Amino acid sequence: MSNRAEDPNFVTVEESPLGEITLDPRIVKLTTRSGVEVKRTLPHRRLRTIGAWCFVDHFGPTDQLNAMSVAAHPHTGLQTVSWLFSGEVEHRDSLGSVQVIVPGELNLMTSGTGVAHSELSINQNTQLHGVQLWTVLPDPDRNCDPTFNHYNNLPVFEWQSISVRVFIGELLGQRSPAKIFSPLIGAELHLPANTQAHFPVDPDYEYGVLVVEGEANVDQKPVGEGQLHYVPQGRQHIAWSSKNGAKLILLGGKPFTEKIIMWWNFIGRSHDEIVKMREDWQSQSPKFPAFEDHIGGRIPAPNLPNLRLTPRGNLM
Repeated sequence: MSNRAEDPNFVTVEESPLGEITLDPRIVKLTTRSGVEVKRTLPHRRLRTIGAWCFVDHFGPTDQLNAMSVAAHPHTGLQTVSWLFSGEVEHRDSLGSVQVIVPGELNLMTSGTGVAHSELSINQNTQLHGVQLWTVLPDPDRNCDPTFNHYNNLPVFEWQSISVRVFIGELLGQRSPAKIFSPLIGAELHLPANTQAHFPVDPDYEYGVLVVEGEANVDQKPVGEGQLHYVPQGRQHIAWSSKNGAKLILLGGKPFTEKIIMWWNFIGRSHDEIVKMREDWQSQSPKFPAFEDHIGGRIPAPNLPNLRLTPRGNLM
C-alpha cells in the first residue's frame, strides 16, 4: 500500500510520556481512484514505532466496488505485511509475483534495496476489510535483495476463550513461519462477549492493541474501533475485557532504537539516501522493473520538502 499522507501528525486522545497511550486514527484516502478511507494510527507525532512496526493502516469494511486499486509504487528499507478479515486482494510486483490474498493468509514483501508492487481488490461479492502494516528493516538487513512470500499455514489456537491466529513472530509458544528481521509479534485475536482476561506477554516487548471490530477495555481503558492502545515495555500481562465481543490486532516487539527517515514509501538513514531512492523511482531505474497488472500506470513520488530530512528516533 502506498503512503499518500503529506502530514504524519495524528491526534492523541489520551497520552502519558511515562505510560500507556491511546491513539485516535487519522483518516486518509486509500486511493484517489476509489476514495475509500483508511484509519491510520502509526506513524504518530509522539510515537513512531512499536518494536519495528512503523505503519498501521486499517481499512474497511466496505462494499464499494474496486475499493482497493493502488497502482505500481515503490518501497525500500521495509517489509509490507498484508492481512485481511474479509475480501480478496491481488498482489503483483516487480519480482514477477502474482498472489491473491484471502483472510487467514499472509502476504509478506521484503523491499530491501527496492521493489515495486500494486494491489487490486477482487471478488466484489465480499466486503473488503483488513490492515496494511510495515516494519522497519534493521540497518544490517535493509540492503538485502527484495523478496515476496505468501503463507497459508499459520498457527491458530485458543487461549482460554480467546481465539488467536499468529501471522508474525511467536506468541504463547506458537510461531509463524514468516521470515522477519527483528523480534516481533503480530496476531489476530477474537474476544467473545463478556471476556475478562489477563493475557501473558513478553516483558521485553512493547505492544500496540488495535481494535478493528467492536469495543474493548485494555488495562481498564476503553479503546474504540479504529483506535490503537500502546503498552510500554516491562509488562508481563495485558488485561482486557469486552462486553459485546471484539476483534483485535496485537502488535509488539523489542523497542527499535535506530534513527530513521521515513518519507513517502521509503525508509532510509539520511537525506541523501531518500533523494536517491526518489530519483531511482522517478527515472524508472532498473532497481524498479516495470510489470503488468490490471490497473496500469505508476504512482509518481511527491516533491521533497524544502529542507533536509533528519533521522529521528521513536519518541519526540
